[in-house]
Amino acid sequence: MYNGGKILLGLIIFIGLMASPFIFGLGKGDAKPTPSIDTPEIKAMAKKQCVEPKEVMKTEHMKMLNDWRDSVVRDGKRLYKATDGKEYNMSLQNTCMKCHSNKTKFCDKCHTYVGAQPYCWDCHLTPKEGV
Repeated sequence: MYNGGKILLGLIIFIGLMASPFIFGLGKGDAKPTPSIDTPEIKAMAKKQCVEPKEVMKTEHMKMLNDWRDSVVRDGKRLYKATDGKEYNMSLQNTCMKCHSNKTKFCDKCHTYVGAQPYCWDCHLTPKEGV
């Protein structure tokens, strides 16, 4: 093979350059975000409780919002009965954002961390930031 040493050296340099972002980035992931729930509405609550338990909301909130959208828009149903029996108005802006008025600190923090690009604000008005 002609110029085998140069080709091998070139391949090693190429592989090193391509792998360097992965090598130097190991173990340097961003810290897991903690959504801020210190809004006036939540602070005023005697019992800090969402529509569903925290664990459910962490993993299922987007599915819930999609189900709410379908129920309201397609079926005309506006009330959601939670697992604890309480009823809530199925509304992103009037139910969810009433308490979670700090979109930047609450929604965007986690969505940015996981690389999600929710389409909520394609139809809904972006809320004015609360406290």
